[in-house]
Amino acid sequence: MPTPDSGLPPTSNATLPTSPGVRWMHWLRRFWPAPVGIDGRERLRVIVGVSLGVLLAASLSRWWALDHAAGPWMVASLGASAILVFGMPSSPLAQPWPVLGGSTLSALVGGICAAFIPDPAVAGALAVGLAMALMVPLRCLHPPGGAMALYMVISQGNGLQQAVFPICFNALVLVILGVAYNTLTGRQYPHSQGWRETAGKRPSGHFVASDVDAALAHYNQLLDVSREDLEGLLHLAGRAAFQRTLGDLRCSDIMSRPPLAVEAGASLKDAWALMRSRQVKALPVVDAHRLVVGIVTVADFMRLANLDVHEGLGQRLRTLVMGRAGQPTSVGEIMSHPVQVVEEKQHAMDLVPLFSQGGHHHMPVVDARQQLVGIITQTDLVRTLAGALHIPKEAGVAPATPFGAPA
Repeated sequence: MPTPDSGLPPTSNATLPTSPGVRWMHWLRRFWPAPVGIDGRERLRVIVGVSLGVLLAASLSRWWALDHAAGPWMVASLGASAILVFGMPSSPLAQPWPVLGGSTLSALVGGICAAFIPDPAVAGALAVGLAMALMVPLRCLHPPGGAMALYMVISQGNGLQQAVFPICFNALVLVILGVAYNTLTGRQYPHSQGWRETAGKRPSGHFVASDVDAALAHYNQLLDVSREDLEGLLHLAGRAAFQRTLGDLRCSDIMSRPPLAVEAGASLKDAWALMRSRQVKALPVVDAHRLVVGIVTVADFMRLANLDVHEGLGQRLRTLVMGRAGQPTSVGEIMSHPVQVVEEKQHAMDLVPLFSQGGHHHMPVVDARQQLVGIITQTDLVRTLAGALHIPKEAGVAPATPFGAPA
């Protein structure tokens, strides 16, 4: 069972295996390898890239060694580096600086340990440990670097000379080939921090960057993925889950029906009385065929109330709706038009930018003939989102504001 500091979510007692045999099988199942998760085309791309990379790097190194160097002209860990460069070009461990710096630095460390420690076992262990200790703070962690450090101890060669050739030379050629091949096959290498560059264009999820940093600090383990890519993947997963939850909801599923409406010729007194009696803050305005021609809201009444008269708000509204010389008397004179409408078969997700960015508070819903069939408010949408995301009442939406109170 995970401990509080394990970084894993706690498991309920109902899901824990009971018998020793079942627990044993559950533990053994952890050794079963997970699928790699790439299709046949990507697999072929990686195989061809690794083969070409090693072939060209080895050929160039051999050609150079014929005239300029004696001894080995290629190291075995080049194959491991090639798999990282061509197979995982987005990995932080496969970027040019880790490949070059990690390999060369580890070779130098291995050469120094081989020169001063006579026991190969002790020298090899210390070389790998010291290489790791240096690669992490220098941001050049490269797993094949451990093999480079151990190779220098086993070969008992000239540490400085072999660090330059063949090790640094092999790594440099491999990186150049990796840049060319990955670019030609549609992969970014070196891998840019693309998620950070497009952060302003990506819709925000239910977490922020600081939450990712806190989770990584709690996890406290090396990841073979950059922090920016991890954040981007989490945002994509959250958006996919959000669309899966709300993707099938239509406006007809959340709208209020039948909608209250008035015609443009209705008096302000009647419209105001209807809004007060039914506790609504907006009324769609329709023509004789139920086509939406505008909308009248409490804000429209407030805007046209005579604010220069030194009397209470209630008195000013009464003066407006009861009529006074030179003032509007019908709904058509104060309504907002044209008005934004949505169709009943439209996805509810389409309402989010309209309410959050468009400044709308009430959205008339029309059918295929553009006739009014319902209305959706911000409260309707928020209540739907809270229900879909299973937000408890104590953490959810506040109760609806009474009519006439500040929103």
